[in-house]
Amino acid sequence: MSVQRRKYGPDFKRNAVRLPEEPGRSVKDVAGDHGISKNLLYTWRSELRAKEELAFSGNGREGLTDQEKRIRELEKKIKGIEIE
Repeated sequence: MSVQRRKYGPDFKRNAVRLPEEPGRSVKDVAGDHGISKNLLYTWRSELRAKEELAFSGNGREGLTDQEKRIRELEKKIKGIEIE
C-alpha cells in the first residue's frame, strides 16, 4: 500500500511561512493547524528566503533557475563522460 503525497500550492506555502511571524503564533502551532510537519514549514521558509519571488514556482525542472538548469545539464554530461 502506497501513501499518496499531498501537494501544496505556492500561495498556501507563502501564507503558512508568514503565519509564525505574527505575534502569539509559533511554527509548531501553524504546522499543527495546517496538518504539516514543522520541518516542512522550515524547509519552505528556507526556500522562500533563498529564492524570494522564484520560490515555489513549480515542480521539478519548472522550478529551477537558469543556473540550476545549466548545472544539471553539465552534471549529466560529466556522468556520461565518466561512463565512457
